Amino acid sequence: MKLLEDRIRKDGTVKEGNVLKVDCFLNHQMDIALFDEMAKEWKRLFEGHRIDKILTIEASGIGIACSVAREFGVPLVFAKKAQSINLDGDMLKTEIQSFTHKRVYNVIVAKKFISEGEHVLVIDDFMANGCAAIGLIELVEGANAVVEGIGIAIEKGFQDGGKILRERGFKVESLAIVESMDAKTGEITFR
Repeated sequence: MKLLEDRIRKDGTVKEGNVLKVDCFLNHQMDIALFDEMAKEWKRLFEGHRIDKILTIEASGIGIACSVAREFGVPLVFAKKAQSINLDGDMLKTEIQSFTHKRVYNVIVAKKFISEGEHVLVIDDFMANGCAAIGLIELVEGANAVVEGIGIAIEKGFQDGGKILRERGFKVESLAIVESMDAKTGEITFR
């Protein structure tokens, strides 16, 4: 998606360790107009697919997923990284290793929010090694629901996440796939 690629080139910053900082428009301060355009693109890319729910993980995916849920006219569910006293009933659980935070999270979704047979579109802001997406897939499959597809804002194409998921047969639609980035020059190339 050229609009997103242009915004990454303009406002993104490459840091050591293959970190792409886009906090001024994507995952700290949020550009909702951009999110709405991204949602329209995913709606086009998943045209003809049954989508009953949108699933993301807290926190950075929530803003984007809100726009996507509105565009599809379906509810948004987000996986929580911590149990709280207001969560009750049976839970779907999995572990997810965060590339950015360098830690493992136990994530949960109340079973009542993903029903057997529902078709779920997974949405997230970034994909590097695919750990978050794989964990969300496990939650959906644990509910005997169907992963209809995976929408990623920015995929690091030089890491294996997208390749692994596509080889497993999932429809993965990334709006910007970074082919390479250089912390010294700040250069970012896209696939």
